[in-house]
Amino acid sequence: MHSTDEILRAAAAWFWVPRDGEHENVELQLVRYPARFGGGVRGSQVRSDRTAAEVLDHAVARTRAWGESELTFWTNPSDGPDLEDALRHRGAEHIDTVAVFALAIDQVSIEVPPAASAEVVRTIEQVREVDVINVPVWQQAPLDADGLRDELAEIEAGLTTGEGFRVLGRLGGDAVSTGGCTVVEGFARLWGAATLEHARGSGAYRAVLAERLRVSAEWGASTALVKGRVATSAPILARAGFTQYGAERAYRLRLD
Repeated sequence: MHSTDEILRAAAAWFWVPRDGEHENVELQLVRYPARFGGGVRGSQVRSDRTAAEVLDHAVARTRAWGESELTFWTNPSDGPDLEDALRHRGAEHIDTVAVFALAIDQVSIEVPPAASAEVVRTIEQVREVDVINVPVWQQAPLDADGLRDELAEIEAGLTTGEGFRVLGRLGGDAVSTGGCTVVEGFARLWGAATLEHARGSGAYRAVLAERLRVSAEWGASTALVKGRVATSAPILARAGFTQYGAERAYRLRLD
């Protein structure tokens, strides 16, 4: 199990650049999301000697230069300076909160009901089933044939290198839940968990969680790290024994 400081540093360093996205790291991390994810720019990880207002000015200018009209910023206790007050002053809306959880993988005990199961994604058909879940949950555009093939290629590359994988959860044989995992410096970063609304509370998410932890342990990870939404996965993670190490809040700033 990693130390508290290591967990907090790993949580702060975590960001994602989607396929076909763009990335800049000046003053803070900025990632432009492709249209299939709704577009816009995500910001995080502030490391600057400038004032919060100046850093936010830079983020807004870069967002506009990319041709985007929406900036979403995720706070973190390690930010320097903290942008929360500056965002609220600009009229940004608080839209989401996640709890940062971690747990030693060898201490995990998750009860999965008999009707729920999970499997590592390896085929184009499984990728298609994952997409059917992600589209309504994340309100994103469905992948076309080329996108499905590209997604499978990414998954296959992660499995080959031992860097990451995706899991598909079933309830009575039907695909209803999914989640990904990336292994970085002994951490199993658990991300992208999504469950169809009608299947929530059925144990499908628990099956996906258990399978991700099982595989990541085989790959040498010792600590599971996850950012769980307060209203959905956070209570399940707490019941599974995860310890909360803080929270991150998302603010959305719509640009004129």
